[in-house]
Amino acid sequence: MSQATLHPTPSAHWADPKRYLWLLGPAIPVIGAAMLAVYWQTQATWSLWFAVALVHLILPVLDFIFGEDAANPPDAALKALDADRYYSWVLYAFVPLQIAVTILGAWMAATLDMPWHHLLGLAISVGIVNGVAINTAHELGHKKDKLDRWLARISLAPTFYGHFYVEHNRGHHKNVATPEDPASSRFGETFWAFWPRTVAGSLRSAWHLEAERLQRFNKGVWSPDNENLQSWAMSFVLFGGLLAVLGWKALPFLLIQAVYGFSLLEVVNYLEHYGLKRRKNADGRYQRCEPEHSWNSNHTITNLFLYHLQRHSDHHANPTRRYQTLRHFDDSPQLPSGYAGMITLAYIPPLWFAVMNKRVIRHYQGDLDRISFDPAKREALMAQYADHAASVRAQATA
Repeated sequence: MSQATLHPTPSAHWADPKRYLWLLGPAIPVIGAAMLAVYWQTQATWSLWFAVALVHLILPVLDFIFGEDAANPPDAALKALDADRYYSWVLYAFVPLQIAVTILGAWMAATLDMPWHHLLGLAISVGIVNGVAINTAHELGHKKDKLDRWLARISLAPTFYGHFYVEHNRGHHKNVATPEDPASSRFGETFWAFWPRTVAGSLRSAWHLEAERLQRFNKGVWSPDNENLQSWAMSFVLFGGLLAVLGWKALPFLLIQAVYGFSLLEVVNYLEHYGLKRRKNADGRYQRCEPEHSWNSNHTITNLFLYHLQRHSDHHANPTRRYQTLRHFDDSPQLPSGYAGMITLAYIPPLWFAVMNKRVIRHYQGDLDRISFDPAKREALMAQYADHAASVRAQATA
């Protein structure tokens, strides 16, 4: 592991300067609920689309204004910082707020006389809350505490994506930046081509992983101990309960917000490892996952909203490390904006390729053999970028 950038403050007097700013994470469902309340009282259309503006406009602008923060806590402070339960309660607060927003949204969809475009805005707004919640589930799901793990699965219930708990922890972290990982995107692959591949591939992977685990205990895949089935049961209970109380009119809302929510996860997956590849060693095994295999960002505001998810290299090196102690490494590849800004680019392939393709080539110093290409486009892309790669190699050796 490369050398982390050290925090300049002496550890004996160090205090987390972001301690209370981490409350921006659970502020997401609070903002979502507030916007739904505004619409309920005023029928103001803008309130249903505020969450979209927050993700695609407001956060990228704030990232630009406030810039980057590459500071790390001093090593001597890590143990106490990790043990501070305040940071866990910040995560715990998100889950009941998220469920409350989902219930409120379903009630509004079923009881208010809303035109279709208002219903769409309502579903997308709640979908954004539940999509960001998957990041909360991601943080909790890596921990050893049973409460954390159960809350992670509850947080996944509104998006019907409970299998993420299995596939991400035991599949993605093992296979990241390899052809075996459905959640690692390839150079030249659009997000719209990646989406069906990762959604279907992650589901297959999660089912296969649980089948293997249960087989070791002489249990069948349909056992009540199947963690996928347990997580999906939570979704059935949530959806079934809401439909029983509110009627079938709530179903379109529930489906749209779920798909939008898990798609928000998948677009983040798309940008986290785009074009990056772990090489195979002589023994046929892949090299260890290193900082070079994850795209990172130190943009301050999005990192606060996403619990340092953008310090992704350290997360892959230390999956159980808590968000408040994740570190920046100088040789980890950096995105030109925070994840919020990059999401918008990912939706528009020509813009994404214009920003990222040459960045990937520069990261590998012009060595195209080190890039994970979309197999169907490999030869065409290598020819397209041959001159640029040669120029990068010449600069690297100059």
